[in-house]
Amino acid sequence: MIKLAWVLGFTAMLALPAGIASAAEPNAPAAPAAPPAAAAADTSAADKALHDTIAGLDTQVFDAFNRCTDPKQLKRYSDYFSSDVEFYHDIGGVSWTRESMIAQTRAGACGKIRRELIPGTVKVRAIKNYGALETGQHRFCQVKTGQCDGISDFLLIWRQQADHWEVGRVISYGHVDSKP
Repeated sequence: MIKLAWVLGFTAMLALPAGIASAAEPNAPAAPAAPPAAAAADTSAADKALHDTIAGLDTQVFDAFNRCTDPKQLKRYSDYFSSDVEFYHDIGGVSWTRESMIAQTRAGACGKIRRELIPGTVKVRAIKNYGALETGQHRFCQVKTGQCDGISDFLLIWRQQADHWEVGRVISYGHVDSKP
């Protein structure tokens, strides 16, 4: 499981967003006032469009990952990441470049495992003047047996450059074995 998690843990999710406080905290800041209805509608449309864009890109990235035994698909997968991508993995450590990340993927994942997104877990938040932050949960399954060995959280930092999106940072953590 640890070797699989090292290879697999592609991305990760951080804890609750800053500023969320429980009602039990007496000095917790008050929740922000709701925006005017027109602003909320505009924000919701923009948020939905961004969510749909990033969720679509996630699907494309991992479609290529799941078929990376084909050199064209491995290249397609690679092209979603900046050359200086940083990949932080709670079990496997850190990769500092796209080249090292892809070498690890080629050696440890291609033809051996596939990624499955846990439905309903993807959340997307805009990063002003930069791009977006995507979080969620996924599991990785053995290609030969179909057995899924656990679930982990992920976080991707997407950078938008004109009409092109690329991943600059990846965090994969919270690996939990699905076996009792």
